[in-house]
Amino acid sequence: MSDTSSTAAAPENKKGAALLEQWKEGPLVNVLCLTCGALITIIALSWAIELPLKVGFEWLDEQAMVACYGLVLTIVFIRFPASGGKNRPSIPWYDVILAALGFGTCSYLLWVYGDIELNPFAMRPTMFWISLVILPMTVEALRRTAGMSLTIIFSVFVVYAYLGHFLPEHGFLFQAPHRLTAELGTNNASLLGLPLKIIVLTVVLFIWMGQLLLHTGASEWFTDLAAAMMGRSRGGSAKIAVVASGFFGSISGSAVANVASTGVITIPLMQQAGYDRKSSGAIEAVASTGGQIMPPIMGAAAFLMAEILELEYTEIILAALIPAALYYLAVFVQVDLEAAKNKIAPLPKDRIPLIGKVMREGWFFLLPYVILVWTLFSLNLPPQESAFWAAISVAGVSLIFGYKGHRISPKQIWDSIAGCGKSSADIVAIGAMAGIIISILDRTGLGQSLTLLLAAVGEDSLFLLLVLTAIVSILLGMGMPTSAIYLLLATMIAPSLIKLGIHPISAHMFVLYFGLMSMITPPVAIAAFAAANLSGAKPMETGATAVRLGWIAYVVPFIFVLSPALLWQGEPMAIFTGAVTAFIGVWFGSCGLIGYMFGPQGTIGRVLLFVAGILLLLPADAISNGLLINGIGLAIGVIWGTKDYLANPKSKKTAEVSSGE
Repeated sequence: MSDTSSTAAAPENKKGAALLEQWKEGPLVNVLCLTCGALITIIALSWAIELPLKVGFEWLDEQAMVACYGLVLTIVFIRFPASGGKNRPSIPWYDVILAALGFGTCSYLLWVYGDIELNPFAMRPTMFWISLVILPMTVEALRRTAGMSLTIIFSVFVVYAYLGHFLPEHGFLFQAPHRLTAELGTNNASLLGLPLKIIVLTVVLFIWMGQLLLHTGASEWFTDLAAAMMGRSRGGSAKIAVVASGFFGSISGSAVANVASTGVITIPLMQQAGYDRKSSGAIEAVASTGGQIMPPIMGAAAFLMAEILELEYTEIILAALIPAALYYLAVFVQVDLEAAKNKIAPLPKDRIPLIGKVMREGWFFLLPYVILVWTLFSLNLPPQESAFWAAISVAGVSLIFGYKGHRISPKQIWDSIAGCGKSSADIVAIGAMAGIIISILDRTGLGQSLTLLLAAVGEDSLFLLLVLTAIVSILLGMGMPTSAIYLLLATMIAPSLIKLGIHPISAHMFVLYFGLMSMITPPVAIAAFAAANLSGAKPMETGATAVRLGWIAYVVPFIFVLSPALLWQGEPMAIFTGAVTAFIGVWFGSCGLIGYMFGPQGTIGRVLLFVAGILLLLPADAISNGLLINGIGLAIGVIWGTKDYLANPKSKKTAEVSSGE
């Protein structure tokens, strides 16, 4: 970007830095957290390439998980105050005791875990005393990192596990309290179960990859690339935000971090071009959130879903492709028509970098993506090993080439390693919680009871069942990172939907989408509120605008539950026709919502276009007279669009001029 752009973004950079710097820590707190964080990342890295086995050190996966969990408990009690405040210049004595107790208990569990695996019956007393320490500390760690709402939900499950047999007509599978306690805290089907394993041994590596990209300037390069590609079209500043955030958001794994890193540049650009404050913030929030559903990485959710469903990674990527394209099409159409409606011009020529220059400066940032896809698809390496080599390539290309003359330093590499483990503490705590909830659902029969309850709700109306599931998913997802949202919902809700006959991929994608929509859905729309902080808009207004921009994400999950064709499941013709009608429907629906097609739309035009879009989105293979309904929607849209085009003869010429053609 030019100097002008950099200067304009400077005040916002201070806001972005403040947004990313969530904690003001004293030197001792920082050193201890970074040391523990580095050890977490190093353990994950060594496991990705099976280094312990290669040097003859035979640790079980669960022992690596226990080691990382002990380090995470240390970070939590050192870094996160019990009061929930954000200042931590020193460590109070009680948190020193808790940190030492957590680390010491996990270290002891690490030491005796081999014996537990060999003879769990004989080791049950030891397991009981270990769990008696770890379980309360897990609850407190969750409270400090994820807040009270999630802690209350988790506590309800734990209380039910111990007292559920007192409820009338509970269908409870009773287990002795001492045995239940021993199993919940030390079993590889509970706290040390699949959720924690995936997070520690896979997701941490993707967090490290994102840290390296931040340190090497990749977010700036993606923004420059988007500017070179989109800057000459009308509303180019908003399209830059959409493209840049989509690129970077897929890796970052956090919509809020994505807003903070790319929004400091894109939001001032949009405001200078003519977008109002709430629109500029909402566009950035929606684009950043969409990165979490964008293949090939999807904020690491793709790998989690593949592991949980026991499917090939390629199946998950194909399933996510069409819905993600529909999401970004809806956003693109709306920002383009908003620009036409409000006569927002392209970027000034001096603000648009030459694409050749941008590619020469940062072409190597594409190599990690290539390596990731190549190792996953061609070499069939496991996700954690592919992530390892992709992350290593980020550091390698930066050391060799450097971005704008700045090569990554050894200190920055170390900072990325330490920062990765440090920032993963909250999601590791949530992973431990998810494992315990899975165990409780299984051991008490509560999972079957929830399925029966949902079946009773959905017996008369599948739509009502899905609406309730969507609301619960949004509520549970508030304030959590992508991987944590998905893990929680995949644990609590998706299995029940699958048992009711919904396609497994559809069920998991449904809860993922609505969990992510909590990022932009008031009252706790943290991505929208973060963008509002940068744009200077009112948070609730920004959230409401973001909901309108991301409307398709509230609609398309219902569609792929009715017909998995949009998830690349089924006959090729059904997939093709479903995709084509959906893309046309998104265009018509977005025109109706924005109130502009070839010219401004009145109330009748907006309603007709939106109805046409919804009729086209309905899956023809899942409803009676589906093709007829799609045809009616197409006819309404085409007839009204033709009328609008003829009524605005200058629209095509205006579009060409504003696009710089």
